[in-house]
Amino acid sequence: MKVAVTGGTGFVGRHLARALLADGNEVTLVARGIDRRDPSILVSGATFVAAPADDAESLRRAFAGCEAVAHFAGINREIGSQTYERVHVRGTAVVVDAARAAGVRKLVYLSFLRARPGCGSPYHESKWAAEEIVRTSGLDYTILKSGVIYGRGDHLLDHVSRALYTFPFFPLVGLRPTRLRPVFVGDVVRIAQAALIDPRLSRRTVAVLGPEELGAGDAIKKIATAVGRTVPVIPTPVIFHRMLGWLFERTMTIPLVAAAQVRILSESVTEPLPFAEAPPADLVPTTMFSVERIRAELPPAEPFGLHDLRLFQH
Repeated sequence: MKVAVTGGTGFVGRHLARALLADGNEVTLVARGIDRRDPSILVSGATFVAAPADDAESLRRAFAGCEAVAHFAGINREIGSQTYERVHVRGTAVVVDAARAAGVRKLVYLSFLRARPGCGSPYHESKWAAEEIVRTSGLDYTILKSGVIYGRGDHLLDHVSRALYTFPFFPLVGLRPTRLRPVFVGDVVRIAQAALIDPRLSRRTVAVLGPEELGAGDAIKKIATAVGRTVPVIPTPVIFHRMLGWLFERTMTIPLVAAAQVRILSESVTEPLPFAEAPPADLVPTTMFSVERIRAELPPAEPFGLHDLRLFQH
C-alpha cells in the first residue's frame, strides 16, 4: 500500500511512517520542515515532500497514487503565519480536497481526546473543526481522538525529564487534582495502521487512551523515578502556567510548556469530548505507563540550557 503521512517528520507521524515501512508499505512524508530532534526518518526509505498543510498543489502531487492518507500534521502553539486556523482548519480542508482529487480511498486523522466546540481554547476548537471537515468529506475516514501520547521523541517525557534535571521542584498545572491516561505511541500507531485497512474502523471516531488512569502528579513522580530524581511536585495556579506559557513561547525554540498545553493539562484527560467510541477489543491500548517503559523511551539526560533559547540559535 502507498500511504502519505502529513506531519510525517513529527513525533507520531515518524513513528507511524517507520511502522508502515517495516510492514513493506510505500510511504510519502509530507511536512513543512524537519524535526531537528530526530531527522533520521529521512534516511528510512520514505519519500519526502516539503510542503505546508495548506499547499494544495504540492499535496495533490504528494498524494498521487496513494491509497490512504494519515493526516497527522498539527501544532500546539502559533508562530507567525502558522496559526491554528491555517494549520488545523484550512490545512485539513486542503488535505481533504487534495485526497479526493488524487483518488485516495481512506483518510485517518489524529485529533485530541477533548477537542470540542465552544470551549474557549483555539487549539481545542480548531481540532474539532478539523474533525468535522473530515466527517463531512465524503471519504472513508477514521478519526483518532487521542489522549496524552508518550514515547521516544515526545514532548511529555522529553520536557518533563529535562525539567526534573533543571529545577528544584516541579510545578503541577492547577490547584485541583487532574487525571490522565497516558497512551504509548506504539499503541497509537497500531490503531492507526489498523484504521487504514480495517472495516471495523470505517467512518468512526475512536477514543485512544492508555490502560492506566493516574493523577497528573503521580505521572510526574513516575517519570522522576525513571530518571532517578527526587523532586517535590507542587500544585500551582493555572494563571502561573499561562504566564509561563506566554513567556516560553516567545523565548524558547521548543517551549517547556505552551498555552494550549496549559489548557490540556488543566483538565483531566480521561474521557473524550463531545463523543468517541472505544476501539475494538483487540486494538485497545495495553502498554502500561510503567517506570520501565518510561525509562526505555527517555531522551539523553540533560537539563535545559542556553541552547534552548531562541536568542542563542544561529
